Amino acid sequence: MGMGKILILLAGYPATGKSTFCRELLKRHPELPVIAPDDIKEQVWDEFGFDSAEEKAKLEKIVWERYYKELEARMSQGVALVSDYPFSDKQKPTLVKLVAKYGYHVITVRFVGDLDEIYKRSLKRDLSQERHLGHLMNHYHKGDYLAERTKADALVTRELLERRCVEKGYGSFVLGDLVEVDATDIASVDEAAVVDQVEALAEKYA
Repeated sequence: MGMGKILILLAGYPATGKSTFCRELLKRHPELPVIAPDDIKEQVWDEFGFDSAEEKAKLEKIVWERYYKELEARMSQGVALVSDYPFSDKQKPTLVKLVAKYGYHVITVRFVGDLDEIYKRSLKRDLSQERHLGHLMNHYHKGDYLAERTKADALVTRELLERRCVEKGYGSFVLGDLVEVDATDIASVDEAAVVDQVEALAEKYA
């Protein structure tokens, strides 16, 4: 089924299986474009590089400009979209404005869970060579390699993870309809059932 003007936000805590869920959603809806700020961050880091936490922070402005521009370009086509990020109140005003401008309905799938478990997964992900090095460093240029990732200078600590989740309100963010997923144990999440819920909500607006 086509979804029309629906924006699906995969929100909530980091390392909660949002990408895994996204793959499940795309099995049924391969036509959905996925716009993820983290993908744009990695492109920008590769393009410009940074030598300090300050420079890295300045690049955020470019990242979000590109993100909203891409979102708006897709919305102007009237297609259903997916976006994956630990959204917070920082992004809310712009998203609200775009949704109103293009007449979109939003479904927020919010992934939450026990922070101790989530931190273990988050750390494991950061220490894997698959993870873009820019996430863990205060200085990065394309081609950089760090064999011993525990030596990265911007690794997220358990305290920082909790502070981000609580202070930024990752676990309370919602826009439009809400489906909440407890991802403490990712293996027990029934992704197909969550896709069913999203489809049922989308049908209301078809």
